[in-house]
Amino acid sequence: MDMFDKINELYDKRRKVELGGGDNRIAKQHEKGKMTARERIDCLLDEKSFVELNPFIENRSTDFGMGDNGADGEGVVTGYGEIDGRPVYLFSQDFTVYGGALGEMHGKKIAAVMDLAAKNGAPFIGLNDSGGARIQEGVSSLDGYGHVFYRNSIYSGVIPQISVIMGPCAGGAVYSPAITDFVIMVEKTSQMFITGPKVIETVTGEKISHEDLGGAEIHNHISGNAHLKAKSEEEALLLVRKLISYFPANYRERPPLTPMEEKEDFRPELADIVPFDSVRPYDIRKVIDQVVDCGSFFEIQPGFAKNIVIGFARVNGQPVGLVCNQPKSLAGSLDINSSDKAARFIRFCDCFGFPLITFEDVTGFFPGIKQEHGGIIRHGAKILYAYSEATVPKITVITRKAYGGAYVALNSKSIGADLVYAWPNAEIAVMGPEGAANIIFAKEIQESDNPDATKKQKIAEYKERFANPYIAAGLGMIDDVIDPRETRMAIIRGLKMLKNKQETRPARKHGNIPL
Repeated sequence: MDMFDKINELYDKRRKVELGGGDNRIAKQHEKGKMTARERIDCLLDEKSFVELNPFIENRSTDFGMGDNGADGEGVVTGYGEIDGRPVYLFSQDFTVYGGALGEMHGKKIAAVMDLAAKNGAPFIGLNDSGGARIQEGVSSLDGYGHVFYRNSIYSGVIPQISVIMGPCAGGAVYSPAITDFVIMVEKTSQMFITGPKVIETVTGEKISHEDLGGAEIHNHISGNAHLKAKSEEEALLLVRKLISYFPANYRERPPLTPMEEKEDFRPELADIVPFDSVRPYDIRKVIDQVVDCGSFFEIQPGFAKNIVIGFARVNGQPVGLVCNQPKSLAGSLDINSSDKAARFIRFCDCFGFPLITFEDVTGFFPGIKQEHGGIIRHGAKILYAYSEATVPKITVITRKAYGGAYVALNSKSIGADLVYAWPNAEIAVMGPEGAANIIFAKEIQESDNPDATKKQKIAEYKERFANPYIAAGLGMIDDVIDPRETRMAIIRGLKMLKNKQETRPARKHGNIPL
């Protein structure tokens, strides 16, 4: 045997690994409308940029026939490559090998590439398609999960982490995506749940399908466990590429600028979007579209907690994070789910240097027994904590209402906003004029010959005296009252002024956010 025989042997082994579970299992994967692990990598990364790592790792178990398969890559493909010329690291689980089930060496293989991503300061992407823990390996498979969970946790805020669910993701497997920054699911072919339908039926007697228990629709609209959904695997992978385009490689870098000709745009449409009548709804996305660079707004969790709109955008080429009340839903009030949604996003933006732009039109925290018993105090406090903790540039624009504790929570000056602007129609007060008038002038209204007329008069008096932006501006709580049409210009100037902002917090191990 000479060197060329050895080289041929190497290529034979590589072909065996690349074939995964074999042609029949690959065909079954395609029949389900799913790509193979390697096809997904090729679709996600720049052409010919993928470099595989540890292709010859094998499991060490010999129980239940596990030692009969030889080198197979351990049911997961790992390595690094590029997206738009920028490095990323990733794993892609291979459902054709052991159903993508995670065992000891499978877990260690993922952990090894995660360590490389962290050392080299590059985003990490997980393409999940797994039946869960490899039962044949017993507790060793659980140990493999532990190595992955640990790295998801300690690298949180160090490098961006994205999970794409492209098949089943059950039991302990769901906790890795849950720790990562963003979760993307594919409609009809991906599910996440702790216990599957059969277990639930056995324990509780409830019958439910896999899709109705943990499909993309459920997690994007009801549970909030996922951030985005796609109609196909190709679309899901394109969403990953789009997300990555906004992100810095790691916490030490700034989000990538898109070179643009600097011009301060006057936007006359902004004077007409927000109704002067404070109770009429409107779509805050129309305001966003007039302020950010054309076509740059990328909404996150659009189907969950619709009373708050979050997402990434660019303003004069600068990536920013947006947190905006949505008057179309629950009058833009804050509830449990919207508080969680906003707080998590704020903290991600702070981790990776995204300036935070807040558009505020809030009636308060949503009232009700269900909200109070569900812990709105604890959940609402998360927004306060997240904004207070954040040291990135923070700009707030009050487009209409700013009432009560919700006004304070949504990036007010008192909790660290760098700039707060208000439109001239803004109402900034402890509570809405009608409720305030009913309390302050209760006796006068009750004793009046015409209570309805007196009530209207007192509401108008309260609006004139308190529910306007100039009282707050006079106290320094607002930096300026601006023409709505100049909002984009004001934000561009503000971001430019805050470009080199440096701010620290008291020395500590870490804070204790009210989870």
